[in-house]
Amino acid sequence: MAFVLWIIAAILVIAGIVSLVRGQVLAGALLIIVGLLVGPGGVSIFT
Repeated sequence: MAFVLWIIAAILVIAGIVSLVRGQVLAGALLIIVGLLVGPGGVSIFT
């Protein structure tokens, strides 16, 4: 389960960085924050 959460978090953070590059600052920052919260190293919302 931790591996799946790590993959989801990585996808969210990468999508957030892409959004920041495209100029969507709010959406990019939100995706990065959610990615950090979901990741097993962060404050996981599933535990």
